[in-house]
Amino acid sequence: MPEEVISKEAMFIEQYCPINSENISFTRQQGSDFAKQVADDFNPLHNVEAKRFCVPGDLLFSVIIAKSGLHKEMSFNFSGMVSDNIALTFPNEINKCFDLVDDKNKTYLTVEASGEKTRCPSLINALTKAYVDFSGHTFPDILVKLMTEKGVMINPARPMVMYQCMKINLERLDIKTLSLQLAQTSLSIEGKRGDAWLEFDLISEGEVVGHGKKHMLLSGLREYCQDNVDAMVTQYKNSKKNYSAVTNNE
Repeated sequence: MPEEVISKEAMFIEQYCPINSENISFTRQQGSDFAKQVADDFNPLHNVEAKRFCVPGDLLFSVIIAKSGLHKEMSFNFSGMVSDNIALTFPNEINKCFDLVDDKNKTYLTVEASGEKTRCPSLINALTKAYVDFSGHTFPDILVKLMTEKGVMINPARPMVMYQCMKINLERLDIKTLSLQLAQTSLSIEGKRGDAWLEFDLISEGEVVGHGKKHMLLSGLREYCQDNVDAMVTQYKNSKKNYSAVTNNE
C-alpha cells in the first residue's frame, strides 16, 4: 500500500503540543488538558498542581504515530515518568527500534516497529482516538472490578497506577475507520505489586482487523476495603464533574 502524505486532518494532536520540531516538551497544562479533554482521564498524576506530575503516556503514543507513522506491529515500553518541560527527541521515522530520550540521553520510552507502514490520516486519527478513549477509562471502569476480584486495592492516599507497555498488531492498513473492544483482562499479584493486562480487539466495519494489549503496574497494594474504594471512585468522579462544570462555564 503506498504511503500517504499526512495532512492537517491528522494533526488534532497539535492542540496539545507543537509536533513540527524534532525536540518536543510539554507543559503541565498541555498534559492535563490532553488527559481530561481527549482521554477523559482524571488520574491525579495528570493534574496541573500534582507534586509528581506526569505527562500522559497516551500523549507520547499519539505524538509518535502522528510524526513517524503507523506500522502494522508496534510496541511502546515505558521506562520513566515524563514531567513537564523535559525536551524529548521524537522520531520522524522508526527503523525497527527507537528510544525516546531527553538532552541527557535518559530513556523514557522504547518503541519497536515492524511491518508495513502508513501515514493515512484517517486511520491514525481513528486509532489514536479509539485507543486513548479506552485507555483513559481504565480506572475506575476496569481496574476496580479486577481489584475487587483479587481482594486488593491501591493506596487511597497515594494511588499509583503506572503505564508499563502497550502493543498493537494490525492485520491490514487499508482501512479508514477503527474502533476498540475489550477482549480480556487479568491481574496477577506479587506482594504489594500487581500486574494488570488489558487485551483488546481492533475492529473496522464489523471486522476484527487487529489486536492489542496494555500492561499496567499497580504499586502499594493492600487488603481490599469497600469504603476506601468507594471513596476513591467518588473522588475521581467528582474531579471529572468539577472539571466539566468549570469548562462549561468558561
